[in-house]
Amino acid sequence: MSFIRSLWETLCVFVLFMGCTLIFYYGIIWVSDEYERYHRFDEPKGRAVKVIGQVQEDSIYKEALDRLRIFYLHGE
Repeated sequence: MSFIRSLWETLCVFVLFMGCTLIFYYGIIWVSDEYERYHRFDEPKGRAVKVIGQVQEDSIYKEALDRLRIFYLHGE
């Protein structure tokens, strides 16, 4: 009788584990599908400003020194 009871409890734990695993698996698939449909690289809407542009080579060093000076002045 003890063997059958332990077998039944083992089966219950296995079914519970498989159920939780399947719920987690399909949850991950659902989240992945949601983010796959999200268009990250669309053109921005509104008054967006282009951040990256062409920079003169001399201005890079001047800009870096200005940024370093501002960093030291404001202590950030």
